[in-house]
Amino acid sequence: MTHKVFIDGDVGTTGLQIRERLERRADIQLIRVDPSLRKDVNARVAAFAEADVGILCLPDPAAEEIVAACDAQGVSARIIDASTAHRIHPAWTFGLPELAPGQREAVASAARVSNPGCWSTSAIALLRPLVDAGVIAADADIAISGVSGYSGGGKSMIEEFEAGTAQGSFLYGATQSHKHLPEIVAYGRLSKPPVFVPSVGQYAQGMAVAVQLTLSPKEQARAAEALRDHYAASAFIAIVEAEAHQPRVNPQALNGTNRLELSVQGNPQTGATALIAVLDNLGKGASGAAVQNLNLMLGLDETTGL
Repeated sequence: MTHKVFIDGDVGTTGLQIRERLERRADIQLIRVDPSLRKDVNARVAAFAEADVGILCLPDPAAEEIVAACDAQGVSARIIDASTAHRIHPAWTFGLPELAPGQREAVASAARVSNPGCWSTSAIALLRPLVDAGVIAADADIAISGVSGYSGGGKSMIEEFEAGTAQGSFLYGATQSHKHLPEIVAYGRLSKPPVFVPSVGQYAQGMAVAVQLTLSPKEQARAAEALRDHYAASAFIAIVEAEAHQPRVNPQALNGTNRLELSVQGNPQTGATALIAVLDNLGKGASGAAVQNLNLMLGLDETTGL
């Protein structure tokens, strides 16, 4: 059986990688809009109406606009949104199938799915099982940091680095208004925002994230056990021994995959703890996650094409 898919915004980084992944599959027929009409709302709404599932790879305002246009024209399209526009919208299902029991089924049956961000995928994957298990309190003092390849910054940042005009690696988000914070709080089941200071490195692709907090030696052991239990049946998320992420965490180790590796690090004597996540920011952090969600929505094995 062939499934029809329309990617709205397939010339951007995420959309292009989704398209490349789907073009290799015999079970997917990509719906195309004439390039001269790629900004024409009516032509795009018609494409959504024809597709089994549409995927939005657009800036937030454009994503909101096309969803509203589909609704206004009575097109009840099934949609995956890779932007941040609908990440915590109550009518949209959060597209992290491994989030909690029942989430995979919720994604499979959903009409509208919000694809998680790369930073939030890492943080939530570490935090949610531990909050649910009572290892971490919802109001715990938490800090999040890490490094991502510049491809996560979109077209303008990619051009800046590839043209050689970037000023090197940098921190950002110090004002604590990062666009991923609301979803980290909501789906990590936190009662207050963590302190979040991400950074961009001088390389294209790959991400390493550290969630920092204080846990006793017993809690550190419980954290590792809770993560192993939670992801025991996961096809894409693995819990690795601390040694796998020592002495240096390689943010590019999982490039080209839809995998996410998690580990529990720390000093048992002081309680200083670092929960580590490694993933491809364009894989499980973006396009790979969208394809995983697409597979579920089409009733396919979630690993198809991944």
